[in-house]
Amino acid sequence: MNAPLTVEQLLPQLDHTHLDWLEEEAIFILRETVAAFERPALLFSGGKDSCVVLRLAEKAFKTRGKDGEFKGRLPFPLLHVDTGHNFPEVIEFRDRRVAEMGERLVVGHLEDSIQRGTVRLSHPLESRNGHQTVALLEAIEEHRFDVLMGGARRDEEKARAKERIFSHRDSFGQWQPKEQRPELWTLFNTRIKPGEHMRAFPISNWTELDVWLYIARENIPLPSLYYAHPRQVIRRKGLLVPLTEVTPPQAGEQVETAEVRFRTVGDMTCTCPVESPAANATEIVAETLKVTVSERGATRMDDRTSDASMERRKKEGYF
Repeated sequence: MNAPLTVEQLLPQLDHTHLDWLEEEAIFILRETVAAFERPALLFSGGKDSCVVLRLAEKAFKTRGKDGEFKGRLPFPLLHVDTGHNFPEVIEFRDRRVAEMGERLVVGHLEDSIQRGTVRLSHPLESRNGHQTVALLEAIEEHRFDVLMGGARRDEEKARAKERIFSHRDSFGQWQPKEQRPELWTLFNTRIKPGEHMRAFPISNWTELDVWLYIARENIPLPSLYYAHPRQVIRRKGLLVPLTEVTPPQAGEQVETAEVRFRTVGDMTCTCPVESPAANATEIVAETLKVTVSERGATRMDDRTSDASMERRKKEGYF
């Protein structure tokens, strides 16, 4: 009577109707964005959220053949800010995915900003995550982008919960939470002055569970480190710090090998995996149903520096 059930037997009982609603809303926002602005770009880091937004963009602007493949090209380029400390698996996936799709990729290199002197590091192993803002704003200015579409979600972190779908940035690229515009009845004020720009977030109303359900349903390819794999890690302050050339062990710390996966992917200096045996999207959905801490709260060292660390970075122009 109480025979155990497999994950595959349980998941079909989940109602996926809401995914259709979320997909429809996101496609509507993407089309509204492209219609309202002259020089849009889509932020694509190779992370799971940007991969979902990329699939939604394909559905919004491409035609799908009988073989299930999308035909045509997107009416905007993809944009990524490379800190130089990204996981190699993510960069390899990013380049391969862009090549498969035949899209144009614009990369803003933080190393270029360091060479220009617009970014100064206190020491070589300092986290470059917060410095991405400078490289991002320089890329916006160079290519004259007036709107960036990204995969930020309101459930990730409390500062992002304040975001509008269309997030206004002033001429300095800064976000002022008290100056965001009302969005009643799905009516968006997209007017900007010269030098200003917008950030548009089509999956604002999605949760981490929604993202993984959609990845499983659409069979969206992701970097391999999102799934369980053995990795050398260091246990530090309740987190599993991956062993890399920029995150070496400190005095007295021991290196161990654990089976882990990444819930979110960012700069190597501040992104940590979690212990998990989940080897595919279906198993990750089952795990996500049980978690009580958001992916940023569980894995990001940069968000633990203070309760307002994300809001401070966003005010400076962060994603």
